[in-house]
Amino acid sequence: MNIDEWVQPTVHPEVRAHVNSLVSALGGSSAEYDGRYVLGDDALACLKDIKRWLKLHDDSYNRHDVARALAEADLVCKDLLEILASWPETDEGQGMRYKIAAACLELLVPLTWPVQKDDTKMTVHNHKHMPYLQLAQVKYKRAILQHDSERILRTIVRIGLPAMAEARNERSPRDEGIIRIVLFALRNIAMIEQPRNLPVDGDESDISRSTLIEAFHTQDIFQLLLTIASSMGEEFDVQDVLILEILFHVLKGIDPEKLFMEEKHLASANTDELKGLIQKEKSMLSGYARHAPSRHNRFGTMVWVKRGDDRVSTVSGQDFLGNDQRSLVHMDKSKKWNRPKYRGKRPEEAPTDEFDVSIPLSQRARNHLRSFVEDFLDSSFNPLFGYLRKTIEREADRVIAANTMQYFYLISWFLKAECARRKATKNKKGSRAANVEDESFALIASALTQSAFVLLNRFMQRSQDDKNWNDLNAGMKCFTQILLTIQEMADSPLEDDQDIAENIQNRIFYEETTHDRIITILRSYKDQGFGYLDACTEMAHVFLRMLERYSKQNVDLQIRSRRRARRKQKATDGTEGEGNAAAEDQEDLHEAQRTVSERKFDFHRFAAKFTTQQCINTFVALTTYYNDLSAEQLKRAHRYFHRVAFKMEIPISLYRVDILHLFYKMIKGPGGLDPDSPSFKEWEELIRHLFRQAIKKVQERPELIVEMLFSKINATMFYLEHGYDKEVVKRPPRPPADLEVKPGLALKDQIAVVVTVLVLEAKFDLLGWLKGVLGSAAEERKAWEDSETRKVTQENSNEDRETAGSGELQASNGVDKATAPSILAKPDDDDIKKAMFKNNKLRLLMTLVGFMRLGVEDDADASWIIPSNITSDALKESRQWIEHAEFHGLGFDLEEGKSAEDYLRRKRKVEYDDDTEGSSGDDFLFAAGGPTARKPDGEDGTDDAPKRRRRLQRRDEELDDEEKERRRKAREETQKENLRKIKSTLYVDSDDEEDDDERDKDFFAKEEQIRKATRENILKALSEAQVNSKATKKRKSTDGAKGNRKRKKVSLEDDIEGSASDTDASDDDDLIGSRVARRSSPAEASIDNDDSDAEMTDTPLSSPHANATNQEPQTKPVETRPADTSSTFAQQTVTEGDNDEDDVLVRTQRRTVRAGFIIDSDSE
Repeated sequence: MNIDEWVQPTVHPEVRAHVNSLVSALGGSSAEYDGRYVLGDDALACLKDIKRWLKLHDDSYNRHDVARALAEADLVCKDLLEILASWPETDEGQGMRYKIAAACLELLVPLTWPVQKDDTKMTVHNHKHMPYLQLAQVKYKRAILQHDSERILRTIVRIGLPAMAEARNERSPRDEGIIRIVLFALRNIAMIEQPRNLPVDGDESDISRSTLIEAFHTQDIFQLLLTIASSMGEEFDVQDVLILEILFHVLKGIDPEKLFMEEKHLASANTDELKGLIQKEKSMLSGYARHAPSRHNRFGTMVWVKRGDDRVSTVSGQDFLGNDQRSLVHMDKSKKWNRPKYRGKRPEEAPTDEFDVSIPLSQRARNHLRSFVEDFLDSSFNPLFGYLRKTIEREADRVIAANTMQYFYLISWFLKAECARRKATKNKKGSRAANVEDESFALIASALTQSAFVLLNRFMQRSQDDKNWNDLNAGMKCFTQILLTIQEMADSPLEDDQDIAENIQNRIFYEETTHDRIITILRSYKDQGFGYLDACTEMAHVFLRMLERYSKQNVDLQIRSRRRARRKQKATDGTEGEGNAAAEDQEDLHEAQRTVSERKFDFHRFAAKFTTQQCINTFVALTTYYNDLSAEQLKRAHRYFHRVAFKMEIPISLYRVDILHLFYKMIKGPGGLDPDSPSFKEWEELIRHLFRQAIKKVQERPELIVEMLFSKINATMFYLEHGYDKEVVKRPPRPPADLEVKPGLALKDQIAVVVTVLVLEAKFDLLGWLKGVLGSAAEERKAWEDSETRKVTQENSNEDRETAGSGELQASNGVDKATAPSILAKPDDDDIKKAMFKNNKLRLLMTLVGFMRLGVEDDADASWIIPSNITSDALKESRQWIEHAEFHGLGFDLEEGKSAEDYLRRKRKVEYDDDTEGSSGDDFLFAAGGPTARKPDGEDGTDDAPKRRRRLQRRDEELDDEEKERRRKAREETQKENLRKIKSTLYVDSDDEEDDDERDKDFFAKEEQIRKATRENILKALSEAQVNSKATKKRKSTDGAKGNRKRKKVSLEDDIEGSASDTDASDDDDLIGSRVARRSSPAEASIDNDDSDAEMTDTPLSSPHANATNQEPQTKPVETRPADTSSTFAQQTVTEGDNDEDDVLVRTQRRTVRAGFIIDSDSE
């Protein structure tokens, strides 16, 4: 067998034969026409057949055999370009030559379409043909740009001009397709580049960016792009994405600042750059020559270096003979780390430096591109990018993932170009400069709208979540350039630009999510490439600097803080359908809106987030490239470390071995910063101060020597700074809000409601535990009751029948509940213990069944007990109710549209007012005008107070708690306001300044007469009541009780005597006394008057004290007193008696309808 039989052909022979036959029939050069290209008889049909082969064979079978055969036949260079070049410019009709040219263009587009790898679709044929096709496309681009006879790009544009000349609403689908094919061809030509991993065939300058820009300028491609871009949204609509791609591949990698530099400034910049490179090379060579071997020590040398652990290492060379440190450095350089091999399949990621590689331009190309960029900014920026934003927002079918990245990169590029143009224009002299200064930033307004910011924030967040670092790099560049443009606007002499800049800064800095995103991006850097590192550090630097400046100008800066809402989980029945789901979504939306709040911005607190170890590591990673960084990048890193060490005053975070070694190496070498560089002195001063502080801190805290090996956490940094651990104050757990069942339900139904709610929340473990506790408690309580019953029965059997009868009665009624032992409810595990404190529904259920909680409210370890008054039958009944509700649900029908949870509400906290302490002047107990003149209750034979109270209760039940609380506060405020208004009228009068001795004399005489009458009447009533009380006492009363009554009577009489002798008391004292009497009611005697008449009635005294259960109250008629004298006496007595601390005043029951009685209790 021949060896050629083992070799598989690259293309199937039959496919190659068919393709070559079509290419031959298409046409060729002819000697009769002086070597010019001559079309075949069926040239148009051949072009269509070749296109059909590409579509049916390559696209359908995912093979590149036809494209490989066409590349080997050199169809593009020898046939298609020659056909396009032979089309005369005078032929503008729709004849056969136009159709053939359009067919050539339709075939040229798929042949120049960039070949991209897709691991999910790659086959053996793809890997075999792809390198050859990439080199073939480079050849196609060189032939198009460097064609000898005609300008191919201009001919391609001529094919689409008839379709572009038609109005937008009159174009046919074929016209739209021709326009798209023309733009696709231009996009493919701009996109083709020399592959990095393939050899170069020919001169690279033939396909360079400068050559492309010159071709676009000379063949009027830039004018076409300006025409379409400026008319976007009016005459063109679906071509926006193609224009975006063409601009991206033309402009990426070009520095817009150098684009707008003048010749002398550019030459100076290039000279400085060259000087910098030469200086770096010189310093590198000098550092090497300092230790390089000379001609006198070329002999080989090998020495042993003794290390600290008494081990010996072998080192060769003579440059370290006189320096031990240099020997160790030489040993470190010889070390090699064998990185563990990754066993899995690594996905081939797209290059992250797609637009970070700098592209040099020739002088002619720079001039042409600068002219195009100026025209684009003046006429096409707002129409194109405003329309593109809408296209991306509605996610049109023509938009792919890469287009959004290209959109934001181009925005950043053109904004930077606009700033560079303004800067260059200001440096010029003349009238044009004055006119440009008056121009506003309206030419780039479409990139500074709120919609653009929303799209940018969404794009950055999605790229960060998907870890698409290339897209995030473009977003960071765009955001940074927007901030710099806003800063230029703030410094503009136009007030409108300043106002717009102020508004934009307020919108950007108002969102706390923007702050958090920048911090997260800075912290999450990890080997994403130098371009990504430069972009994220620049964004953080610019944002932090502008925010600091803005916060100083706006002291009361407010930011909107978003907190994640706690979604309320509601269990719904399966029959509720989609309506309840929509209602829940609406409720979740409202709940999320409630979590947005504003708070005052604290810049120092925000800047502290940039000083974490992750942020420091990011800037340290940037500083490691110090020999390759520009002056601006070195300044950025210097400002950051200066902020951390001195502004934020946390240099401890920089006391790490690798950071200190990097700083030392930058200044002392080897391979450090160039001493002649402008930033060397700043870095030297920073590092000197940092090392000085580090030495002092090591002397103060020797522990820092060990901590230098690690990154510091907050606790470690606090200890190293202060010398002691930070005291963490642990907040006590907050108890949940107490719940209650809405009134109107029986106890069984209330328990059923709570159990149903727990079942809907799937808290079966809590219900099982509670049923177990109730069962065991019922058994324990039943056993105790039986034992006590037997004990009482045995004791009563030895007594007489009456005592036995009473004992049987006691046994039949149950045992003494006060002596029954309490039962402790013990949790089975920590989850149940936590639920006993945190689950307010379980707490409510335990309270309903009779449990009692011991301890303070916020004590998580408080115990629950079953008190003594709960019988075993009650415990069994509660358990049965819980089981019935758990398995059979509620025992009553719910109201329409309500669930079991709707019957639960927060329990109101009853607040008791302390009248003795903390009372303010606004607390008006009575009306400012004194007692209200009204008829006593029941005088007209009807008492409608209960009815009115019932009506108020019914009306209150219809209102919710919030509405009741709001109405109560409104009534209090209205009452206080009314009292304040009439207070001055009642107590301050215009006649008060006039003295009338006669009127005052009559007034005091009447007051004295009233006091005497009152004293006599009350003394008589007290004496009669005291006699009656002594007569009705039983004989077993003790002498101590009589002594108490005598002392009490004497004390009361003494108080009355003292109050009668004080005749100089003012009216204000009487008013205060009456208030105290009515608010605290510490009277020993309750005096009421009959509303109908003043006759004598037989009314029993108030019930005796609770301890005197064997005393039987007796009644005796007592003479009633007039109502006015009784009230006056009560006020007088309490007013004078408040000063006596020895008297014990007891509140007694008040009879509202009966005649007044002097009630004397023997419980004292």
